[in-house]
Amino acid sequence: MSAPFISFEDADKLLDWGALTDALVHGHSLPKAEIADTFLYRKPDTMLSRAAWIDGLGQAVKTATVFPENTKRDLPKIHGAVSLFSDLTGQLDAMIDFHLVTKWKTAGDSLLAAKRLARPDSKAILLVGSGTVAGNMAAAYRSHWPDADITVWSRTPENGEAFAQAQKTAFNPDLSDAVSQADIICTATMSTEPVIKGGWLKEGQHLDLIGAYRPDMREVDDVALQRARLFVDSRETTLDHIGELKIPLSTGQITADQIVASFYEHDVFKRQTSSEITIAKNGGGAHLDLMTSRYILDAWRNG
Repeated sequence: MSAPFISFEDADKLLDWGALTDALVHGHSLPKAEIADTFLYRKPDTMLSRAAWIDGLGQAVKTATVFPENTKRDLPKIHGAVSLFSDLTGQLDAMIDFHLVTKWKTAGDSLLAAKRLARPDSKAILLVGSGTVAGNMAAAYRSHWPDADITVWSRTPENGEAFAQAQKTAFNPDLSDAVSQADIICTATMSTEPVIKGGWLKEGQHLDLIGAYRPDMREVDDVALQRARLFVDSRETTLDHIGELKIPLSTGQITADQIVASFYEHDVFKRQTSSEITIAKNGGGAHLDLMTSRYILDAWRNG
């Protein structure tokens, strides 16, 4: 029997945030993933492939093509798919829509961090950014904190207001004020300069940092990192690759031993006191794509 192609429309409605985070916990209980990334270029186009192999879960290759000039063709700039292979035989188990995997992997990663690090009694959530990722995070957070009040801030006020209306959240144009009122702060921007200042933070807050993915990108300043206990989903995909940590590590503003834990160190990936500030950096990684893809295939088969 040929392997299925699972589209966004086929599976999105079958998935559950809690079940996904359970799948991520299980994935991190298995032997540590082998991961590798490759980039191919034909100006101005790019093809990125991210591969992962986890003993007991299988193998996956997530490929994205980025064609900036597709906007002139009235087409999306990014296309892609995930090839998921059997752990037992190496046979192709499924092809899964790139956008489906990316949505659930990205938001599920930060939701898992927040479930472990944010105060259970958190009541106010701030989304910094008003794009697709922020919308997915609103849904993810609501699955665990259904009674929380969600506020959005956007660099472009009209986008923030539109987001607030569509997502049924509040909009606050004053970022420092919004930060001061939040229990959980989620950054999902494309910024290369910090948008969150450490001096704004208060005791007991948790921050999920999502947006930065290049060596030149940051969303919080050195003071924020110095005031917080620091966590990452994976040391291998963050410390030497993403500016959020790479830059302050290179300048000596923080040290590598200040990174308390990754998801693989689940026993210490937790809040110690109600007053401490915690920061979790979401670096993504092909191993998370593999864990998410396996969960999606299982949910699709059972759906």
